[in-house]
Amino acid sequence: MTNQPTPARPRLLPTVAAGVSVVLWASAFVSIRSAGAAYSPGALAFGRMSAGALALGLICAVRRIPPPPRSAWRGIGMSGVLWFGFYMVALNWGEQQVDAGTAALVVNVGPLLIALLGARLLGDPMPPRLLAGMAVSFAGAVTVGLSMAGEGGSSVLGVVLCLLAAVAYAAGVVSQKPALARASALQATTYGCLVGAVACLPFAGQLVRQAADAPLSATLNMVYLGVFPTALAFTTWAYALARTTASRMGATTYAVPALVVLMSWLALGEVPGTVTLAGGVLCLAGVAVSRSRARTRTPRAVTGAGEARSEQVR
Repeated sequence: MTNQPTPARPRLLPTVAAGVSVVLWASAFVSIRSAGAAYSPGALAFGRMSAGALALGLICAVRRIPPPPRSAWRGIGMSGVLWFGFYMVALNWGEQQVDAGTAALVVNVGPLLIALLGARLLGDPMPPRLLAGMAVSFAGAVTVGLSMAGEGGSSVLGVVLCLLAAVAYAAGVVSQKPALARASALQATTYGCLVGAVACLPFAGQLVRQAADAPLSATLNMVYLGVFPTALAFTTWAYALARTTASRMGATTYAVPALVVLMSWLALGEVPGTVTLAGGVLCLAGVAVSRSRARTRTPRAVTGAGEARSEQVR
């Protein structure tokens, strides 16, 4: 009887889920440009989190998904405040203070912080392929950022806000990882989004006032941000994160700058330069290296020696 090969589907699903998250998060940058012109950073974050929490809440109600267990609430609460709440406001505000290149450079410190925190707090392994892939991707992000720098004003406040956003993002991911051992991806995302909406509640008045004057396209982009890059993308991210390390998932997000360049090209007509394209290719190449697995080989010399000894015993 021959051994049947191990089905590839269980390994493929987390990769596909991570890919969905990365593509939708890249599309968020295009939508934020439209919505951010009519809504302040806090109002945009509250509207986005509210739309996401509403969409996920309806799904949980229809499927009768219970609340997460008490043991998962610490991680869900921390990720909700840091990632779903503080990160969104700080990033929206920071991108209004600095040019796109500077924001990309500073925010892409996040995956490196995830790797360091994951190794320190979660005991995540740091294989050479992961480190090499992250180094290549970070070089690509730096290349993309430098090529885009100078397209707007920069300020110390903006750099600090983007750096705080990167720290909150990394801390939120590392906080969410243990919770996913006790709660499902849907539970963790739904209640994390709800916590984020509550954290942004002080901006509710701004949202109401600005929605009255905002163009319909900006409001629709805000709703899109809540339903797709938040509700759907954070759920697929949590699904994939539960099945791999935080460090490897963080490295995956280095594909975002490359996809943002491509989407801006297609949707906004912003033709990237040669240096920008080269940086995007480096980002994707680094992600491919970081997610690859070393092949295990059976040493023939040892096997042959074992067979020789077996023949001598006979």
